[in-house]
Formats: sequence, C-alpha cells, structure tokens
Amino acid sequence: MLTKEQLPAAVAAAEDALRPFFERIDRISQANTAKIMSIFREERVSESLFAPSSGYGYDDRGRDTLDRIYARVFGAEAAVVRHSIASGTHALTIGLFGLLRPGDILLALTGKPYDTLDEVIGVSGEPGRGSLADFGVQYEEVPLLPDGSPDRDAILQALNKWGERVKVAFIQRSKGYLNRPTLSVPEIGNLAGLVHANSGAYVVVDNCYGEFVEEQEPTEVGADLVIGSLIKNPGGGMAESGGYLAGTRRAVELCGYRLTAPGVGTEIGATLGQTKSMYKGLFYAPHSVAQALKTAHLAAYLFDAMGYGTEPKWNVTRSDIIQAVHLGSAERLIAFCRGIQEGSPVDAFVSCEPWDMPGYSDPVIMAAGTFTQGASLELSADGPIRPPYTAFFQGGLTYESGKIGVLSAVGKILALNEQGN
Repeated sequence: MLTKEQLPAAVAAAEDALRPFFERIDRISQANTAKIMSIFREERVSESLFAPSSGYGYDDRGRDTLDRIYARVFGAEAAVVRHSIASGTHALTIGLFGLLRPGDILLALTGKPYDTLDEVIGVSGEPGRGSLADFGVQYEEVPLLPDGSPDRDAILQALNKWGERVKVAFIQRSKGYLNRPTLSVPEIGNLAGLVHANSGAYVVVDNCYGEFVEEQEPTEVGADLVIGSLIKNPGGGMAESGGYLAGTRRAVELCGYRLTAPGVGTEIGATLGQTKSMYKGLFYAPHSVAQALKTAHLAAYLFDAMGYGTEPKWNVTRSDIIQAVHLGSAERLIAFCRGIQEGSPVDAFVSCEPWDMPGYSDPVIMAAGTFTQGASLELSADGPIRPPYTAFFQGGLTYESGKIGVLSAVGKILALNEQGN
C-alpha cells in the first residue's frame, strides 16, 4: 500500500515505466494531426470560413466545409457537425430517431447502453415522454460475456431471430458505467462485419471518449454511423458545445431530417460565431486526447500501487480516455472526486456532492473544474453512488495539469486511509 512519503518515488517510477506507452500515444497523435492538417489544406480552410451566419444559415461555407472535413477525418461519406447539439445523448437521440421507425428493433450488441439512454430508449421513465418505445420501437439487448467481451454467438442468434426488423445494431465503444473493457476499432470492425453479413441493419457506434485514441475510427472499418460530443475528444478542449454524426450518406441524410425537418436536413443551421472554435478544437483534438491518455495511464499506475482495482491496468494500451478506479466505498469515491475538483483550474474551491442527476438511476457525484461546463476532455471524474463505488476518471488538457489533479485525488484517498476509512 502506497504511503504519502513514498509518493514522489512512485511518480518517478510511474513515468519511467510508462515511457514506451507515452511514446506510442505521441506517435498516434502525430499521425492523426498530420491527417487533419492535410485535410484542412485540401479543403482550403481560411479565415473567411469562420464568419458567423444568422437566421436560417443558408449557404454557410464554414459549416458545410466543416461537415466535409469531419466526413473525411472519420473516413465516412458524410457528416453533420453542429454547435446546437446539446450533448452526446442529444446526438445519439438524433441518430436513433433518425434511423428507427415504428415496428423496428434496436438491438444493443454490447450490453446495456450508457445510463442517459435509458429514457431515450424507454426502458425507464414515464411513458408518453417521447421515447423510442412510445413510438413503437422495440428494444433488445445482447448481454456481454463474463469477460466483458461481446457474445458473437448470441448476437448472431438475435439477428437470425428478429431478421429484417433489426434496423439498428448499436455498439457502445466505451465502458460507460459498466466494468468491461472498451472496444478497440478492430473489434468494432469485426462486429460490423458480423452484422452486415447477416442483416441489413445500420451499425451505429456511440463513439464518445474514443475519437483519436487510435489511428482509425469505426466508420473506417464498417460502421454505418458514429456519434459523439464536441465537449469530449473531437472538440479538443476548444469547442464550447456541440456534437457530430458521421457515416454513410443515407444515414447522415436521415439524421439530418431528424436534426431539423424532413426535406430541410443539413441545409440550414446558423453558426452564430461558433465555427472557429469547432475548427480549432478539431485541430487540437489529437494532441489533447494524447494528454488525457497520459494522465489516465498515470492514474492507473498510482492507484494500482495503492491497492485499488483499475480498469484498464496501467500497462494496457487503450481505446478510450476513461480510467475506472474501484474504490470500494462511497466515502472514498466522494474523496476521489473532491480531490479531482481541488486539482482543477476552475472552481477548485467547490466541494462536490452526490445528487440525483437527471437521466441517471442512482445519485451521481461529478467533479468538473472545467472551462466549459461538462467538458469531460478537460480533467473530470464521476461515478454513481453504488457498489463497487467506481470513479470514472477522464481528461486533462495538458499532462502537467492532469498530473496535478491525479496527485490531488491520491492525496485525498491517502488522508482518508490514515483516518482508518
């Protein structure tokens, strides 16, 4: 068990052991940055594209060019990127309602989706609020195997059982609030191949927290639609709101009709001065993601040394920026989050508390001393107050600041342990 006196030596040992992982992260960041810069040059990005539009936003060149850039970066046929998409859950809702119709089946291939989709799907919440279930969409779920991997045999059985009624095969790349490994891009490609060989369903991926962690994205290996939030990875810490959907031309077209109105789609949408931060955020994104990954590796090493379960382990390559730390008690989970808050650049004086957050089935504690509210690419942590009392930690716009936040959380746990809690 690590002590306060041993902490400086543990940090030095961690950074020495993590050097080859950091070098790999930097290589991926370099490759993704080179790809983005090449596309920027080919799309002739200039200051004129940052000009705001108002009203309907017809013929907004900056908006339309950014859509093309996202499509190319993600290896997709089309994309829609809008600052007006309020959250990742909002973007996912646009995607699901865009593709699904009454009588269709939404089949989750990776177990239960993230908690905030429960009421969107209709597995919780009051009937009549406008969930997929209210509109006659059936939900089916394939549980994960005991090791947390997708059950290919059960997926195939479900596809054969429900046939063409399965319109969306849903994959959640990241672990969410589940204790399971994040799916790599090749693993997602294998699932997409299985679905396409046995059905006509759209393969839709919740890509949140995974963008630019690897050199490929799910749309480059067979996914029909990937969806994410700009205040996570692809916004690079610069975008102050927004989300994106990228995929096949038909899938994005249908989602555009849900975003605005049938027949209108992605042709409208005033940018209101937000375009520059979205371009700039995409430019920064590979580097910012690299900083967050390094911070997550450090956290895993130190909390592993303290005797806490971590997922993934410090010496495992990653497919998203999330680090889970199993703390074993509500007191330690709260202390961890308060440490992250105190080690943040904004609202460091705030003492975070668990609360009944909309969209979640348990009280949740969230630490987010961020420049943009809820921006989880910035240093942040959260977790439901339920066993095994896991903190889900992510972000760090710079490794230096992320390291300070991690050490603040370590200090809180060490102090709690000294008190016998």
